[in-house]
Amino acid sequence: MAFPKIGNLAPTFTLKNVANEDVSLKDFKGKNNVVLYFYPRASTPGCTVQACGIRDNSSEFSKLDAVVIGVSPDGPAKIKKFVDKYELNFELLADEDHAIAEKYGVWGLKKFMGKEFMGILRTSFLINKEGRLVAIMDKVNTKTHDQEILELLRNGI
Repeated sequence: MAFPKIGNLAPTFTLKNVANEDVSLKDFKGKNNVVLYFYPRASTPGCTVQACGIRDNSSEFSKLDAVVIGVSPDGPAKIKKFVDKYELNFELLADEDHAIAEKYGVWGLKKFMGKEFMGILRTSFLINKEGRLVAIMDKVNTKTHDQEILELLRNGI
């Protein structure tokens, strides 16, 4: 599986948010840059650090005309608990059949404690207002992810 190519239109998607509303990539075309990040599982340590960093910098993302959308294979109920517990202030979407993760090339073989399994490969995509993929971050440090994304946005993706 491979990532979509930088410069091409980002793969489209429509997924449910915690309010069971459809959220589509096309909703933001012409209006916002989109930070689309895939995370393995709600309420796990790394995913929580990553999400809270984004939450704490929401005003900075807004200043840069960027919306943040997190996607995981969790169901809406689990994601809602995550949002409520950590007061997350951006969209988190349910990709339970991992179809969108596969479109973006981030559903793959993982290894943890000697076991192999299929799961989300933590990756972020920056999509400009025209809907084109302008950056891929596949080496994500959950502690500094928010700052790294902001830096890319400030440098005019």
